[in-house]
Amino acid sequence: MKKYLFPDVYVDSILDLPLDKLYAHGIRAFILDLDNTVTEWNSQEVRSEVVAWMTAVKAQGFKACIASNNGRERVVSVAEGLGIPFVSKAGKPRRRAFQRALQVMGSSPEETAVIGDQIFTDILGGNRLDLFTILVVPINKREFIGTRVMRKFEIMVLRKIRQAIKRGDINSVLQD
Repeated sequence: MKKYLFPDVYVDSILDLPLDKLYAHGIRAFILDLDNTVTEWNSQEVRSEVVAWMTAVKAQGFKACIASNNGRERVVSVAEGLGIPFVSKAGKPRRRAFQRALQVMGSSPEETAVIGDQIFTDILGGNRLDLFTILVVPINKREFIGTRVMRKFEIMVLRKIRQAIKRGDINSVLQD
């Protein structure tokens, strides 16, 4: 279970990620989930602090790509607003979704991190390809009904993740 469902890092928000430490760890690219990671669920509005974070990401030399199970129209709107490429109808957690994002960015698995709010799509999918995985707390509690059902199963895994954080097994990359 740990190999596939545990992230390498768990933070409250993408805004809490220390880009300098991730860069020092060899990360050069991010595959970003859309709903409740970059925007609220079913919203095309990107908060100003997320836009500022994306500006910092690009300024520090990182690449980024949105990979979302949403349809093209919604994903393209947000991606274009952020000035990054995207993969819509991704089919996460299938490997193909992440491989397409790697190809779009021209990045390797060793230098790429997946950032998302769901264990059974973002983290599972990223770990299946041995990508660096970052779990974030969902931006908002409002979400798709299927996601709400999966959150019931995530509760058990989150307990184990929090224990691993206390032991220092998760987030060690972020330590000084």
